[in-house]
Amino acid sequence: MKRAVPAVLAGLSLLAGTAQAQAPTREQAMRAAIHPVANAAEMQGWLARVPLTRDWPPDFAETLTGQAPAYVVEMSTAPGCVPCADLWAKLNVLGRRYGWQVRTIGTQEALLRSGRLGLPWVGHPVAWVRPRADPNRMVPVAIGTDHAPNIARNLYLAAKMLGGVRVAVGVRGMSKFTGIVGVPMRPLPNRQGN
Repeated sequence: MKRAVPAVLAGLSLLAGTAQAQAPTREQAMRAAIHPVANAAEMQGWLARVPLTRDWPPDFAETLTGQAPAYVVEMSTAPGCVPCADLWAKLNVLGRRYGWQVRTIGTQEALLRSGRLGLPWVGHPVAWVRPRADPNRMVPVAIGTDHAPNIARNLYLAAKMLGGVRVAVGVRGMSKFTGIVGVPMRPLPNRQGN
C-alpha cells in the first residue's frame, strides 16, 4: 500500500504537468490563429494550408440565389491590405454568380460588430452577412480571406442560420476562419519642428 501512494502521486503530478503544457494562454492562441501577411506570396502560403469545402448540400445554389434579395455581405478593409483585396474579389464573384450585394464598411463599424459578437479584433478583413432590413442581426462568414468554396459555404450557412436553422447546426458546418489578415498599417511618425 505504501508503494502505491508514491506511484499515484507521481502519476497525478505527471497529469498536472501535461494539463499545464496543453493549456495555451489566450495570447498564445491568438498568435497561433492569426496570420498577418504583407504580400500575395505569404497569403498564398497560408491559403495552401486551408482545406477546401468539397461537399455541397443539395439546395446550395437554390438557397444562395433565392436568399440573395434578403441578405447583404459587408466586409471591413484597409488600404494596402492584400487579404482584403483577395476577399473582396472572391465575394464579388460570388455576389455576381448568386445575386448577393457586397459592400464595405468602415473600421469603427467593424470594431463595434466584433465587440457585439464577443469576437476579439484581429485585423482586416472580416466579413458578415446580415438581413438587409436588420442591421443588428449578423453572422460572421470570414475572419481573414479564404478559398472561394469555403466562403460560399459560409454564405449558405449564414443564410440558413439567419433564416431559422438552429445556430449549433450552422456553426458545426461553418468552415473554420483562416485568420489570414493584413499587416496593420503603422502610424506615421509625428514630425515636429520643420
